This record gives sequence, C-alpha cells and structure tokens, in this order.
Amino acid sequence: MKRLPLHTRMLLGFVIGAAAGVAAHLLFRDSAGLQTVVRYVSQPIGQIFLRLLFMLVLPLLFSALVLGVAGLGDVRRLGRVGLKMLAYTVVVSGIAVVLGVTLVNVLRPGDGMEPEVRARLLEAAASRSQTVARVEAPKTGLDLLIQIVPDNPLRAAANGDMLAVMFFALFFGIGLAQVRSAAARRLEEAIEGLYDVSMRLIGMVIQFAPVGVAALLFTLTAELGYEILGQLARYVGVVLLALCLHQFVVYSLAVRFLGRMHPWKFFRGIEEAMLTAFSTASSNATLPTALRVAEDNLRLPPQISRFVLTIGSTANQNGTALFEGVTVLFLAQFYGVPLGILEQGLVVLVCVLGGIGTAGVPAGSIPVVALILGMVGIPPEGIGLILGVDRFLDMCRTTLNVTGDLAAAVVVSRGESPAALALAAPAATAGSG
Repeated sequence: MKRLPLHTRMLLGFVIGAAAGVAAHLLFRDSAGLQTVVRYVSQPIGQIFLRLLFMLVLPLLFSALVLGVAGLGDVRRLGRVGLKMLAYTVVVSGIAVVLGVTLVNVLRPGDGMEPEVRARLLEAAASRSQTVARVEAPKTGLDLLIQIVPDNPLRAAANGDMLAVMFFALFFGIGLAQVRSAAARRLEEAIEGLYDVSMRLIGMVIQFAPVGVAALLFTLTAELGYEILGQLARYVGVVLLALCLHQFVVYSLAVRFLGRMHPWKFFRGIEEAMLTAFSTASSNATLPTALRVAEDNLRLPPQISRFVLTIGSTANQNGTALFEGVTVLFLAQFYGVPLGILEQGLVVLVCVLGGIGTAGVPAGSIPVVALILGMVGIPPEGIGLILGVDRFLDMCRTTLNVTGDLAAAVVVSRGESPAALALAAPAATAGSG
C-alpha cells in the first residue's frame, strides 16, 4: 500500500490525538489512570519531539541567515536594485507581522479558557524542565537595541538569546558577502553544507511529527476537553483574515502606487504561480513557475525578476512571518502569558528575521515558531495545536509568500535603467544556483 503523505499523517495524528484526549476527558477525567498515561506516555513523547526541533534550530537559523545575506552579494555592487529589494523585504514583512499581531490583539482568539484550567496548564508546564531558556524582555527600547548586539555569540547561543545569535548571523553574512577570496568561498560552502545537513535532520524530525502531534494533542485535550477545538477554529480564522488582508490590500497598494501596475492585471498575470504555490506549499518548488509568469505575463525585465524571485523564495517570506506572529500571540493568550509592548515588539522583530531564515519548504516555519515560544516563556507544547492544521495554513501562507515575491519584482523593476539591470544580472545568475 502506498504510504500516506506527511501532511495527511499529521492530520490523522491531530484527529486521533484530539479524539482520544476528548474521550479520556469525558470518561476518565481526574482519574489516576489518565494522569499516569499523560505523565509517562503522552508528555514524554511530546517533549522528545519538541526537544528534537529545538536541537536543530540554532544550526538551521544561523546557516540560513548567513547564506541569505551572503546571497545578496556586495550591496555596493548591486547598488539601487539590491537596496530596493532589501528595503521592500524588511518594510513589507514588518507590515505583515504588525497586521497579524494587531488582529490577534483585537479579536483575541486565544481567550475563553477558565482561569483555573489555565492555571493548571501553566503549573504543569512549569513543573517540567524548560526546553529553552527564556530571555527576559528588556525594560526600554534602548535596552533592546543594546541587547541585540552580543558581546559573546557563543554565550548568547548557550543562554537561548536567539535575537543576538540572529544579529551575529546577519553581521557574519555581510562580512562573507564582502570578502571574495577563495577561502571565504570555501567557508560559504561549508556553511551551505551545515544548512543542508540541518534541513535533512529537520526533515527526519518532521517525519516523527504525526506521533508528536498526537501525543501533544492528547495531553491538551485530556485536560481541557473539546472546548479547545473552538479556540483553534478562531485561530485559523484570524490567520486566514490576516493573510487575505495582506494579499489583497497591502500587495494591491504596493503594486499600484510603487510599481505603477493595475492590481487586476497583476493578479490575473500571476494566477498560475498562486495556484502552484497553494498546491505545493513550497516557495522553492514554485520558483520556476514564478519566473515564467514574471517574464511572460507581467513583462518584467528578466534580470530583475530572476534576482528578486530567486532571493525572495528564501528571504522574502511575508506570509511566514505573519503566521509566526499570529501563532505566538494566540498561544500567549491561550496560556494566559502576558506579553507587553516590548515583548510583542521582540516577537515582531524575530518574526521578520525568521522570514529571512525560514526554509522555503513545507513546514519550514515550525522550528522558528517553537524557538519564539521558548524565548517569551510560552509552553512549547502548544505547538501541537498548530501542527494539526498547519498543512492548510502552510498552503495559504506560501501563496502569500510567492505573491509577495512577484509584487517585489514589480516594485523593484519600476524606474530601473539598463545600467542598473546589467549590475543586477550577475547576482541573479549566482542566486539561482
């Protein structure tokens, strides 16, 4: 019999874990036997799955960020084309995350749990060993700025200060892009090897996800019952609303006023790429289709479209950044973990950086979400709720990612001279390798 696809097995794990947990909640609530099963079976399995994810976050994010920045090449050589791409990525990704965070704060999809139940969940989570050390939020914006810069990147990694590690990776990538020696290229190849190995190991861990999802969902639903599924439905609704607003409002405005192209023409032209992105849930797999529609349908300069779309497939993940921000704040509300303005700002910043360092493959954002949860003190086992519906949301946010790459190509192409296009051409060729 043909083996079921991973996303189908994850959905089955979600259904089986949730159904078994609800049944146990209704039939054996507060019984010693149920507590024994949770303590010695479902919790350990779920924690092992989470620890495997956390184990690989550091090498994956470091290598992805370094390669993402180094892949941009020397910004001085790229000139205006590279700077426009960089500015678009940061600004639009920031808008995406702020939009998602705002909707979560307004609509409050994670609220509704009884205070005593939430207290028991937090107490149970605190009684287990912490998977990732929490980084205390800075007291002021100036403290945040200072804290981003690590005095010792190894110590920052050991303390779980991933924002400082991300800064070091970005800084390291800039240096790697500036040095064109043979030794620097060998170092880049070694970091690419680290990225390939990390991705392979993440793929192996994700194969264990159906079991991990079932265990995490059983633990939660055995404690909470079926009410948890209503909150999950509200979460999915908020994610879809945020994605739609960004897709059809923010991108339409960007294409119309920055790219001087009618939004109707833009969306009609990229329809094939959007469908491919939705069906594959992979920005990388959609890249050939996106390149073709950019040149044939949108009539963009090939030098610009190849450069922007190749870099964007890994570094311009607006939908992923939005999804990560919504997920973290939803789980903060679900567990009753208060996040102030500075902590939410920290989440926004990490999500924007995570959009650069997230692999353009299905479920590539899961390690980043797990990382942020640990950073701000949210019980990581809450990710089990998300994994059950992640495939559908992954398809939706990948569509947004690819649309954002094509919108960036439209914006960057506007007003570029033949000389600028010639400068961008070598970078586009290098990036596509």
